[in-house]
Amino acid sequence: QVQLVESGGGLVQPGGSLRLSCAASGFTLDYYAMGWFRQAPGKGREGVSCIASSDGSTYYTDSVKGRFTISRDNAKNTVYLQMNSLKPEDTAVYYCAARSGLISNDYARYDYWGQGSQVTVSS
Repeated sequence: QVQLVESGGGLVQPGGSLRLSCAASGFTLDYYAMGWFRQAPGKGREGVSCIASSDGSTYYTDSVKGRFTISRDNAKNTVYLQMNSLKPEDTAVYYCAARSGLISNDYARYDYWGQGSQVTVSS
């Protein structure tokens, strides 16, 4: 059974940090591009960052560049999103996703999804 499980979300003050984890089971991440997406209330799903399966190349949406870092540990079958200097506008449910293809920031191209993890940035 293919499964992605996110963890690490929560409430943090502006300027704080969180690290999201996405653990995969039922398949091997080695051959999958991985993405992090987020959805704020009343808004559509937004691509935040993604990482390739082959060379580890990465993509970040402009609003998180320099603050967020995506990484993967294939030995642990886990992908991470380190989020620093968090802002209130980063508040959203964060989802990880996997696709058996090239890196992409288009959520429609992803095959498997986690259940989501709430991140709230507020003082």
